[in-house]
Amino acid sequence: MSQKQEKQNIRKRFSAKRLAMMAVFVALSYVVSFLEIPIVEPFKLDFGNVFILLIAFLFGPVEGIVVCVLKESLRMIGGTVVGELANMVITTSFLLIPSILYRYKKGLKGVIVSLCIACLVATGMALLMNRFVNFPLYEEFLGMPAGQAFQQLFWVIVLFNLIKTVSVSVMTLLLYKRLSNFLKRWEQ
Repeated sequence: MSQKQEKQNIRKRFSAKRLAMMAVFVALSYVVSFLEIPIVEPFKLDFGNVFILLIAFLFGPVEGIVVCVLKESLRMIGGTVVGELANMVITTSFLLIPSILYRYKKGLKGVIVSLCIACLVATGMALLMNRFVNFPLYEEFLGMPAGQAFQQLFWVIVLFNLIKTVSVSVMTLLLYKRLSNFLKRWEQ
Protein backbone atom coordinates (compact mmCIF):
# COMPACT_ATOMS: atom_id res chain seq x y z
CA MET A 1 0.00 0.00 0.00
CA SER A 2 1.37 3.40 -0.94
CA GLN A 3 1.82 6.23 1.50
CA LYS A 4 -0.97 8.16 -0.25
CA GLN A 5 -3.40 5.25 0.17
CA GLU A 6 -2.46 4.91 3.85
CA LYS A 7 -3.22 8.61 4.43
CA GLN A 8 -6.57 8.23 2.68
CA ASN A 9 -7.42 5.20 4.83
CA ILE A 10 -6.55 7.12 8.00
CA ARG A 11 -8.64 10.11 6.87
CA LYS A 12 -11.58 7.81 6.14
CA ARG A 13 -11.16 5.91 9.41
CA PHE A 14 -11.03 9.12 11.44
CA SER A 15 -13.38 11.36 9.48
CA ALA A 16 -15.31 14.07 11.27
CA LYS A 17 -18.49 11.98 11.27
CA ARG A 18 -16.73 8.93 12.68
CA LEU A 19 -14.92 10.99 15.33
CA ALA A 20 -18.22 12.56 16.33
CA MET A 21 -19.83 9.12 16.61
CA MET A 22 -16.87 7.86 18.65
CA ALA A 23 -17.24 10.86 20.98
CA VAL A 24 -20.93 10.03 21.46
CA PHE A 25 -20.00 6.44 22.32
CA VAL A 26 -17.34 7.62 24.80
CA ALA A 27 -19.97 9.79 26.50
CA LEU A 28 -22.59 7.01 26.52
CA SER A 29 -20.10 4.47 27.83
CA TYR A 30 -18.89 6.87 30.52
CA VAL A 31 -22.36 7.83 31.75
CA VAL A 32 -23.74 4.28 31.68
CA SER A 33 -20.69 3.01 33.59
CA PHE A 34 -21.98 4.88 36.67
CA LEU A 35 -25.23 2.89 36.65
CA GLU A 36 -23.71 0.03 38.60
CA ILE A 37 -25.46 -3.10 39.79
CA PRO A 38 -23.78 -4.57 42.89
CA ILE A 39 -23.11 -8.29 42.47
CA VAL A 40 -20.64 -9.13 45.24
CA GLU A 41 -18.75 -6.41 47.10
CA PRO A 42 -16.55 -4.83 45.67
CA PHE A 43 -17.62 -6.14 42.23
CA LYS A 44 -20.28 -4.12 40.43
CA LEU A 45 -21.79 -4.81 37.03
CA ASP A 46 -22.21 -1.95 34.59
CA PHE A 47 -23.08 -1.87 30.92
CA GLY A 48 -20.66 0.86 29.80
CA ASN A 49 -18.68 -1.72 27.83
CA VAL A 50 -21.70 -2.38 25.61
CA PHE A 51 -21.01 0.90 23.81
CA ILE A 52 -17.31 0.10 23.49
CA LEU A 53 -18.10 -3.29 21.99
CA LEU A 54 -20.71 -1.74 19.67
CA ILE A 55 -18.26 0.82 18.28
CA ALA A 56 -15.67 -1.94 17.83
CA PHE A 57 -18.17 -3.95 15.78
CA LEU A 58 -19.34 -0.92 13.81
CA PHE A 59 -16.00 0.76 13.07
CA GLY A 60 -13.28 -1.71 14.05
CA PRO A 61 -11.00 -2.73 16.91
CA VAL A 62 -8.80 0.39 16.76
CA GLU A 63 -11.81 2.64 17.24
CA GLY A 64 -13.06 0.38 20.04
CA ILE A 65 -9.75 0.65 21.84
CA VAL A 66 -9.72 4.44 21.40
CA VAL A 67 -13.22 4.71 22.90
CA CYS A 68 -12.19 2.37 25.74
CA VAL A 69 -9.06 4.39 26.56
CA LEU A 70 -10.97 7.69 26.52
CA LYS A 71 -13.80 6.34 28.68
CA GLU A 72 -11.41 4.85 31.25
CA SER A 73 -9.32 8.04 31.23
CA LEU A 74 -12.44 10.00 32.13
CA ARG A 75 -13.18 7.49 34.90
CA MET A 76 -9.67 8.02 36.30
CA ILE A 77 -10.63 11.60 37.10
CA GLY A 78 -11.95 11.21 40.61
CA GLY A 79 -11.65 7.43 40.42
CA THR A 80 -8.99 4.83 40.97
CA VAL A 81 -6.21 4.79 38.43
CA VAL A 82 -5.33 1.15 39.12
CA GLY A 83 -8.87 -0.17 38.70
CA GLU A 84 -9.48 1.85 35.54
CA LEU A 85 -6.18 0.74 33.99
CA ALA A 86 -7.04 -2.87 34.76
CA ASN A 87 -10.50 -2.40 33.25
CA MET A 88 -8.89 -0.85 30.15
CA VAL A 89 -6.71 -3.95 29.65
CA ILE A 90 -9.57 -6.36 30.34
CA THR A 91 -11.99 -4.52 28.04
CA THR A 92 -9.41 -4.37 25.26
CA SER A 93 -8.85 -8.11 25.55
CA PHE A 94 -12.63 -8.56 25.42
CA LEU A 95 -13.24 -6.55 22.26
CA LEU A 96 -10.30 -7.63 20.13
CA ILE A 97 -11.33 -11.15 19.10
CA PRO A 98 -14.96 -10.46 18.15
CA SER A 99 -14.26 -7.14 16.41
CA ILE A 100 -11.35 -8.55 14.38
CA LEU A 101 -13.20 -11.74 13.42
CA TYR A 102 -16.31 -9.71 12.52
CA ARG A 103 -14.28 -7.93 9.82
CA TYR A 104 -13.78 -11.26 8.05
CA LYS A 105 -16.90 -13.23 8.87
CA LYS A 106 -20.15 -11.44 9.50
CA GLY A 107 -23.18 -13.31 10.71
CA LEU A 108 -24.84 -14.10 14.00
CA LYS A 109 -23.30 -17.54 14.47
CA GLY A 110 -19.74 -16.23 14.05
CA VAL A 111 -20.42 -13.28 16.34
CA ILE A 112 -21.84 -15.51 19.07
CA VAL A 113 -18.87 -17.90 18.89
CA SER A 114 -16.37 -15.03 18.95
CA LEU A 115 -18.16 -13.41 21.90
CA CYS A 116 -18.05 -16.69 23.84
CA ILE A 117 -14.31 -16.92 23.24
CA ALA A 118 -13.94 -13.24 24.19
CA CYS A 119 -15.79 -13.85 27.48
CA LEU A 120 -13.27 -16.54 28.39
CA VAL A 121 -10.28 -14.43 27.30
CA ALA A 122 -11.49 -11.39 29.27
CA THR A 123 -12.12 -13.54 32.34
CA GLY A 124 -8.59 -14.92 32.07
CA MET A 125 -7.22 -11.41 31.71
CA ALA A 126 -9.25 -10.30 34.74
CA LEU A 127 -7.66 -13.10 36.76
CA LEU A 128 -4.19 -11.98 35.68
CA MET A 129 -4.86 -8.30 36.34
CA ASN A 130 -6.33 -8.99 39.76
CA ARG A 131 -3.56 -11.38 40.79
CA PHE A 132 -0.60 -9.35 39.61
CA VAL A 133 -1.82 -5.73 39.63
CA ASN A 134 -4.92 -5.00 41.71
CA PHE A 135 -4.39 -7.32 44.67
CA PRO A 136 -0.71 -6.47 45.24
CA LEU A 137 -1.48 -2.74 45.10
CA TYR A 138 -4.46 -3.07 47.45
CA GLU A 139 -2.80 -5.54 49.84
CA GLU A 140 -3.21 -3.21 52.84
CA PHE A 141 -6.89 -2.73 52.09
CA LEU A 142 -7.41 -6.47 51.71
CA GLY A 143 -5.90 -7.11 55.14
CA MET A 144 -3.98 -10.17 53.93
CA PRO A 145 -1.25 -11.05 51.46
CA ALA A 146 -2.26 -10.61 47.80
CA GLY A 147 -1.77 -14.29 46.97
CA GLN A 148 -3.99 -15.43 49.82
CA ALA A 149 -6.71 -12.91 48.92
CA PHE A 150 -6.56 -14.02 45.30
CA GLN A 151 -6.96 -17.68 46.27
CA GLN A 152 -9.97 -16.86 48.42
CA LEU A 153 -11.61 -14.73 45.73
CA PHE A 154 -10.60 -16.75 42.66
CA TRP A 155 -14.07 -18.16 41.93
CA VAL A 156 -15.77 -14.86 42.75
CA ILE A 157 -13.56 -13.14 40.16
CA VAL A 158 -14.24 -15.87 37.59
CA LEU A 159 -18.02 -15.85 38.13
CA PHE A 160 -18.29 -12.08 38.26
CA ASN A 161 -16.33 -11.60 35.05
CA LEU A 162 -18.27 -14.31 33.25
CA ILE A 163 -21.55 -12.69 34.35
CA LYS A 164 -20.29 -9.28 33.27
CA THR A 165 -18.95 -10.31 29.87
CA VAL A 166 -21.93 -12.50 29.02
CA SER A 167 -24.33 -9.70 30.05
CA VAL A 168 -22.45 -7.15 27.96
CA SER A 169 -22.39 -9.60 25.03
CA VAL A 170 -26.14 -10.21 25.19
CA MET A 171 -26.91 -6.48 25.40
CA THR A 172 -24.57 -5.82 22.47
CA LEU A 173 -26.27 -8.50 20.38
CA LEU A 174 -29.68 -7.01 21.17
CA LEU A 175 -28.62 -3.49 20.17
CA TYR A 176 -26.22 -4.08 17.30
CA LYS A 177 -28.56 -4.66 14.36
CA ARG A 178 -30.75 -1.67 15.19
CA LEU A 179 -27.73 0.57 15.60
CA SER A 180 -26.05 -0.80 12.48
CA ASN A 181 -29.11 0.00 10.36
CA PHE A 182 -29.27 3.53 11.83
CA LEU A 183 -25.59 4.18 11.10
CA LYS A 184 -25.86 2.95 7.53
CA ARG A 185 -28.57 5.56 6.91
CA TRP A 186 -26.58 8.19 8.83
CA GLU A 187 -23.39 7.69 6.79
CA GLN A 188 -25.19 8.25 3.46
